Amino acid sequence: MAQQMDYSTHTDGVRNASNINSISDFGGSKVEDLVPSRYALRIGEIEVMVVSDGVLPLPTSTMSTNADPAARAAWFKEMFLGPDAFDWALNVLVVRSGDKTILVDAGLGGQFPGFPRAGQFPRRLAAAGIDLGAVTDIVITHMHMDHIGGLLVDDVKSRLHPDVRIHVAAVEVAFWEAPDFTQTTMPEPVPDVLRSTARQFIDAYRSKVRTFDDEYEVAPGVTVKLTGGHTPGHSVVYVRSGGERLVFAGDALFPVAFEHPDWHNGFEHDPEEAVRVRVRLMQEAAATGELLVATHLPFPSVGRVAVDGDAFRWVAAFWDY
Repeated sequence: MAQQMDYSTHTDGVRNASNINSISDFGGSKVEDLVPSRYALRIGEIEVMVVSDGVLPLPTSTMSTNADPAARAAWFKEMFLGPDAFDWALNVLVVRSGDKTILVDAGLGGQFPGFPRAGQFPRRLAAAGIDLGAVTDIVITHMHMDHIGGLLVDDVKSRLHPDVRIHVAAVEVAFWEAPDFTQTTMPEPVPDVLRSTARQFIDAYRSKVRTFDDEYEVAPGVTVKLTGGHTPGHSVVYVRSGGERLVFAGDALFPVAFEHPDWHNGFEHDPEEAVRVRVRLMQEAAATGELLVATHLPFPSVGRVAVDGDAFRWVAAFWDY
């Protein structure tokens, strides 16, 4: 009789069998992750890799603070999520263009209690053969803790190259000197943690931060551009080469954004502007056919956007093996 396997424990968001005869032991070698945690593609001559930083649980209400509760419940039920909370994906990007290796965002880090399945990007970069010391530039889409927290991990700080350049919109740095949370709807402890994390980031990397006003070409074909909305300095990254395009949309888009672009996210510092930003980005993506990746779309979050009446439709890309 086959032995029963216990799937009660979770590591890296994957159900792992605790029994020694688990599927992860097939072939005599232990497999650490049973699902992929990185996905590579090429945009013309530029190499791009999406890396999962893991997942963190969030209340479903955070994705739709201005929505009718019944409409929200119906949407999450249709997506087989919720009803009260769901796992929010965390994705970061690595881009190689010419002689530059660029990290876009850095995940949550491991210093926040209660999120054991997030903060995975450092070891997953290592598993992909990417040396943190070889990173020449880091782009921060915005200074929320799940985008900068990974840079506060001691093992990350010690391995980064002394001359690494960190690109952040000037208005974003200025905002976090005295952040305004009046239009956000966050769980009570979050604003204070966001403030302290942003302060720690600037204190640790002030000499390495390079600010830009509207847009900046980090490397040939790789441009970071200010959008605002989610935070005053929220930015997206465009990758363009050989007639091909990809945009890393950061937190401009969430899973509900396609069917309900007007639903507000509790972490948005200017919800109305955030709606305008995401509609504009999705209209652009639908018109150009460019690939789109976002921090909080399910990994690997590589796909395209189609217009669907007054809303939009997400078209996941076929994986290229």
